[in-house]
Amino acid sequence: MPSVTRGVRNNNPGNIDYNPRNQWQGQLAPDPAIEKRFARFDTAENGIRALAKLLLAYRGKDGMPGVGGPGIDTVREVISRWAPGGENDTESYIKAVAAGVGVQPNQPIDLRNFRTLIALTTGIIQHENGGVPYTATVIAEGVRRALT
Repeated sequence: MPSVTRGVRNNNPGNIDYNPRNQWQGQLAPDPAIEKRFARFDTAENGIRALAKLLLAYRGKDGMPGVGGPGIDTVREVISRWAPGGENDTESYIKAVAAGVGVQPNQPIDLRNFRTLIALTTGIIQHENGGVPYTATVIAEGVRRALT
């Protein structure tokens, strides 16, 4: 894994786009000289919290017809929304994250389950950064903050 990816440098391991309407805990003001598109956070835990909060918010959105239950509740639906095909090899992303979570891509998952959310978040961090540069404790703390 490269020593400093954009996601690690910005404490934003999910590479969340910056949006001034979002008032994420620990979000730093943009610095156009450094980063224009992506959010920056004061700590990795707050960046992971934002990633997990977004995943939790997906549950209330419309899912794909014939996939999972009502709303977004499968790895396929989550990753298709997180990483649309225009910018990503979404199918490879889906397969990698589903394998990490230990489910089939279209199998419903409980996004509010602590272990499931950790696995899903870790899979996204892995794919976005080419590795997981954080300890399990740091990831668990970010996810815990998202669930409280």
